[in-house]
Amino acid sequence: MTIRVGVIGAGIMGADHVRTLSRSVRGAEVVLVADLDAGRAAEAAALAGARSGTDPESVIADPQVDAVIIASHDSTHAALVTACLAAGKPVLCEKPLAPTVEECRDLVALEGNRGLVSLGFMRRFDPGHVELKRRIADGELGEILTVHNVSRGVRGAPDATNAFAITGSAIHELDSMPWLLGQPITEVAWLSGRKSTSLAPAGLQDPSFMLLRMADGMLVTLELFLNADYGYVTRCEAVGERGTASFTGSPLLEISSGRRRATEYPADWRPRFADAYRLELQAWIDSLAHGTPTPLATAADGLKAAEVAAALLESERSGGAFVHVVYGEAVVHQDAVVHQEAGAHA
Repeated sequence: MTIRVGVIGAGIMGADHVRTLSRSVRGAEVVLVADLDAGRAAEAAALAGARSGTDPESVIADPQVDAVIIASHDSTHAALVTACLAAGKPVLCEKPLAPTVEECRDLVALEGNRGLVSLGFMRRFDPGHVELKRRIADGELGEILTVHNVSRGVRGAPDATNAFAITGSAIHELDSMPWLLGQPITEVAWLSGRKSTSLAPAGLQDPSFMLLRMADGMLVTLELFLNADYGYVTRCEAVGERGTASFTGSPLLEISSGRRRATEYPADWRPRFADAYRLELQAWIDSLAHGTPTPLATAADGLKAAEVAAALLESERSGGAFVHVVYGEAVVHQDAVVHQEAGAHA
């Protein structure tokens, strides 16, 4: 069975999904690509021999489209996911599910138990993350005491803000840490130090530092540096009582020339997570073909990440104070869940 896919958004991520689906994923066919920029849509569609257009709604309504990928601007996600749900079509939405907690809650309620929404938290499929999760679960490292994360890019968006850095970039760790450690984030703090004044825009503190308190009291760290200049790097080290585990280095090449040896870093995240995207897309297509529940992150997972992001935004506005994360109707504290309403769930 071939799943006919329509892709909305033909920027870096959308075009990459078209390329991966058409070249590396079994059982998928990209049939339509839409982008507000007609030339960009046509260029991406040509990668798969697909049709192109400028109207995202037409992709969702097209009877030749079985499933939809949303890779357009974050601000469009809520409306487009809503349209997919109205049409009854499975959708893989790139993170975040929506920019605000309220929009995410509305989407979760609208979807109900239909299982149509998958979310592009691809780190759940990254071989390095999967192996680290296995080692933690096996107990090889002993009890995990802390986890350190580093996320650095070459250049962020020219209009990036602290809010965008949290909801558009750190959101990955806000999903991957609960998934990796098997417990929710209960308390967060956003901190700043010296700022990169030459590269960071006015509204962005770069780098920033985030502290994530897990339900068992463990403290997880994240350094986020969008304009690191030298290359793209993502690191994660789990520190246990009997050992540590971390990803191997990310440079792509080692070059020897002129009596010098050097390594090169990727310019963005795509080479580092190419396998993760391929495995994620294959898993999504397979689940649609076989009629099984999505193995990807769900809309409910997207809501939880958004709720943690909201607490980080509050901490940023409060000058770095620790803020408890509010999940639905429950306030989750470091050592307990205090229900505000009978039947509430974290």
